[in-house]
Order: sequence, then structure tokens, then C-alpha cells
Amino acid sequence: MKPTPTTCSPKIHQPQTTSTRTVSRGRTQSEIEEEWLARSAGIQVERLFKDEATEEKGERARMASFVGAMAIADLVKTTLGPKGMDKILQSTGRGHSVTVTNDGATILKSLHIDNPAAKVLIDISKVQDDEVGDGTTSVVVLAGELLREAEKLVATKIHPMTIISGYRMAADCARSALLERVMDNKEDAEKFRSDLMKIAMTTLSSKILSQDKEHFATLAVDAVMRLKVSSSLYFGSTNLESIQIIKKAGGSLKDSFLDEGFILDKKIGLGQPKRIENANILVANTAMDTDKVKIYGARVRVDSMAKVAQIEGAEKEKMREKVQKIIGHGINCFVNRQLIYNFPEELFADAGILAIEHADFDGIERLALVTGGEIASTFDNPESVKLGHCKLIEEIMIGEDKLIHFSGVEMGQACTIVLRGASFHVLDEAERSLHDALCVLSQTVNDSRVLLGGGWPEMVMAKAVDELARKTPGKKSHAIDAFSRALLAIPTTIADNAGLDSAELIAQLRAEHHKENSNAGIDVITGSVGDMGELGISEAFKVKQAVLLSATEAAEMILRVDEIITCAPRRREDRM
Repeated sequence: MKPTPTTCSPKIHQPQTTSTRTVSRGRTQSEIEEEWLARSAGIQVERLFKDEATEEKGERARMASFVGAMAIADLVKTTLGPKGMDKILQSTGRGHSVTVTNDGATILKSLHIDNPAAKVLIDISKVQDDEVGDGTTSVVVLAGELLREAEKLVATKIHPMTIISGYRMAADCARSALLERVMDNKEDAEKFRSDLMKIAMTTLSSKILSQDKEHFATLAVDAVMRLKVSSSLYFGSTNLESIQIIKKAGGSLKDSFLDEGFILDKKIGLGQPKRIENANILVANTAMDTDKVKIYGARVRVDSMAKVAQIEGAEKEKMREKVQKIIGHGINCFVNRQLIYNFPEELFADAGILAIEHADFDGIERLALVTGGEIASTFDNPESVKLGHCKLIEEIMIGEDKLIHFSGVEMGQACTIVLRGASFHVLDEAERSLHDALCVLSQTVNDSRVLLGGGWPEMVMAKAVDELARKTPGKKSHAIDAFSRALLAIPTTIADNAGLDSAELIAQLRAEHHKENSNAGIDVITGSVGDMGELGISEAFKVKQAVLLSATEAAEMILRVDEIITCAPRRREDRM
């Protein structure tokens, strides 16, 4: 007998109804909808980035930042201090140019880095170089050590914001400790000059010029003191425009000298006066070429050669008028940024005017500045053109090269440092070293506060920060303590690079600094702890302050990172 559908139906559908009730038991319809929305949102987030875009979160992102920053710090660490080593940078571009340097900013800006945290450190070294000129390696090493210490703290489950807060307190404390110990001899001219000499020699002692550091320190101090005694109208924070550096291969570094006035690296043309007294100089950037038809490849149809001669004659006449306008300014020296062709050069020679062509743009800008003139490009209104003046223009020889010397210029403080050396690589590095010294000295003239060097400032700061850590309750004290250890990395690196026992020296330094007003620092020459005041090792306060604050801010910025999103590369469209 067949079972009826009414009796069978419940048996078939029973398990299904029971399971539905089990799943939905204790959950409302809105909760089920929320879960569905969350799942679909997850799918949307996954599709948010294009293919090949990568995302690193939390611990992995922080580790990538720390590792990149520490790698960059380790890269330049070996160049720090008087016994630091150099790096050879070889480009893969055309010419395969080679640079030999131990300047932190030069090394870092030459590198092509992919890590974002490393780029932050490269940026702070560049800013340090632009702002104060020196301390580029120190700022990267300190920032790297702060992150190395922060990594250990993060591993012990201390929150990055707690570490940042501790670092800020420590940086303020360290700066205050330095301010208590600064020296300022601005009022005493002799002592101030002595301070500048010490700072210059300390800056140069870690560079290629270290063998002749006294000679170059004297050159740099003389050049900067000329700026200081001159009118404050021209003297800015790092206004080194009126100090020109000319590099001439040949001779040795010791043959370098400082020359008053301005030297232009050009020759005087044939048949022109070689010496001019009480010169009125017109500095210009204008075209002085007659045969434009030939230059631009113009195509002119004529029915006879006479017509060609007419065109050339018209061009010559036009150039003659231009030269007459220039001569009408009452000048006896004409300096042009562009070429001066044969015909206008003849006209200037006939008028007894010295014409100098193709002066490089940097050269004529500086020449206009130091002679008190302005660069002109139109000559219809002589009264609106400002001429430059100097007492004497003459041709001089440096090595095998002839140059033009302008003496008795309007801007009295203008001077030229002529660098001699064995090769162009040596000269380039010497110029970078001297530029660093000039920048630091010009900053010190403005802010005359001076500190001792040789690791002394770091020991003073570390001692003050240690005391702060002992007074501070809570987890912040661990961060402050870590800051103190990071500060010791700079004297440690100086000792390591000199091949000394850094652990022994730092222990001795700490003991010395527990005495009141100790001047102890690392004397890398004897390989022991020495009195920095007696050894004459000094640094500018402004440099140390910039290193401390920039490194702390960079470390803080990298510590705040918890996610790195790398965009997908842009695909090149296939163009048919």
C-alpha cells in the first residue's frame, strides 16, 4: 500500500528545517546581513590595489623600515671621524664617472635606493649639508642608532608612541646639557679667530685635506673673516657667493692659495688690451653672432651672388649698430655669456675694449655680484644698465693656464681660493672638504657658540640623559636610556674607525665625565682619552644641535610607520 504524501512530506523535509533552525539560532537577521556585508567588503579591499602592488603591515612594515635605515647608517659609518675611510662611487652611465669621497651627503645622494626609510635618512643628510655644511655622516649614524635601539624596545612590547615620547624628552635634555657647556668668544676678536681656526681644523681633519689642515684652515678663516668685516648688506647666513673656488690640476695641495678679488677662468682674445685700469664693466647675456643665416640653415633663393653679399652686409650692419650701442655705455670691458664672433670682436678691439666671451653662467653671475653690476641683455637705454667697476683687470698665469684677474672690485670682501692638486678627483674632493669648512665657519660667524669636539659633546649629552632616565618613572625611562646608548655610538664609531679598543675608551670616557666639568674626549692620534681643550678640537654648536634634532625627528618619523604600500609600476602602453 503506497504511503500518502501528507505522511511522507514531513519525513523528507524534517532534517532541512532542523538544520536551518540550528544555524540561525541566537542570531538575528541583521547580524547575518552584517556578516555578509563584511565578507563582501573584504573582497572589495582585496581588489583595492592593482596587480603587483604590495602592502606590508604592522611588524613586517616596521622591520622593513628599521632594516633599511640601519643599513644606510652602516654604509656611511666607516667614513666618520679623523681616521674614516673613503668610498669610490662609479656611475654606470655614459662616461663611467668616478667619485672618491668620504662626505656623507655626497655618498648618499649618489645612491639609488628603493627602501623608503633609507630615503628619509638620505634626505636628512642632504638638508644637514644645505643647512650647516657639516655633520652629514653624524646625523645618519645617530638616526640609525636611535632606530637600532628602538627596534629592541619594540621587541619587548613597548609601544612606538611611548618610545617617541621618551626620545623627545631625551633630545630636549641633551640640548639643554650642551647649552650649559657652550663657549662664546664673540667679543674677543683674537679668541674668536682662534675658535674659528680650531673648528676649521677639526672639520678638515676627517677630509682629504687633513695633512695640510692648518694651511687650508687659514685660507678658509681668512676668506670668511673678509665676509664678516665687510658690509652686512651682502653677508647672509651662508652667503658664500663672493668666495670663488677655482680648481687647477698640477702642483700639490699645499700650493693652493687665497687671492683677493675675482679670477675668471677665461683667456683674453688676440689683439685686445691685456691690462685695463679703472675698468667699467658691462656684464651681458646676449647673442653676438653675425651669420645667423648660416647658423640656422636658412634657405634663401637669390639670382646672383651680389644678393648674398647684400644679405651678409645687412647682417654686418645690424651687428655694427649693436656694438656701437654697447660701446655707447662708456665701458672698457665687455663680458658676455655667449660667443662673440670675429666681426664684433674686431670692432671691440678697434675701440680699445676688452671683450671676454663664453664666460660660464655661474662665473658671470658672480662677476656681476662682486663688481656691483647687473647682467644686461638689451642696450637701448644706457641709463638703466648698471655697470660693474674694478681698479685693475690683467692676465695672470696659474700653472700652464692663463686666467683674467679682477682686483679692487666693488664688493671688497670678494676673494678666490685657487686649489692645486695631483688630479681632478683629488681637486673635486678638496673642493667638497673646503666647502664644508667654509659653510661651518660662516654659520659660526653668525652663531658664535662653540663646543669641544672628539666625542665630548655626545658624552656630555649621554650623562645628562642617563640622569633623566633614572628620574623618569614608567616605560619612558627605557626609551630615554636607549637614547643615551645611541648617543655613545658616535664616539664608539670614531674609536672603531681609528682601529682602537672602543669598549675600553668609552668606559674610560664615562668615568672621566663623572668628574665635574671634564673636557675628556677621544684623541685618535695617541689612541687614548685626551683633554679636548688642550688639543684644540672644537665644533660649532649649530652643527651639533642640527645633528641632534634632525636625527631625532627622522627616527621619530620612521618609528610612526605601521604600513608600507608599494604601488604597482605603471605599464607602458603598447603603441601600434
